[in-house]
Amino acid sequence: MANVRQITKVGDPILREKAVQVRRFNEALANLLDDMAHTMYKSEGIGLAAPQIGIGKQLIVVDEGEGEGLFEMVNPKIIYTEGNKSAIEYCLSVPGRGGRVDRATKITIEAQDRHGKVFDLEAEGSLARVFQHEIDHLQGILFIDIMTEEVED
Repeated sequence: MANVRQITKVGDPILREKAVQVRRFNEALANLLDDMAHTMYKSEGIGLAAPQIGIGKQLIVVDEGEGEGLFEMVNPKIIYTEGNKSAIEYCLSVPGRGGRVDRATKITIEAQDRHGKVFDLEAEGSLARVFQHEIDHLQGILFIDIMTEEVED
């Protein structure tokens, strides 16, 4: 059964570290991905990166609630971007703050699934934005570092 993990908040040093690549694809990894998804849903988030639960590994989960379902990505990297749009973002690790951030409108990601199989995924619009936000976490970047203006929560 999946566990709810504690969300790390801005000020925790792990949020500023670069996450390490996952090399072992095993039951522990599957359990961690399950915990991440459970934590994201219980926290009413639409994305979560492993550093946000204190784990410095390249893992993200995303479900923006638009019918696409849950995406799990191990070692994700953006290999193509197109367009640019500004929108307001929030983050479970930065409670009470929002900010306007410029992001690509269309992206392609290369990643691995929980079993190590490599795949590519194209995303547009708000889904592309969520993926970029979560992948930034793996580089130690928070939306507050790149926002163009802060907004009232």
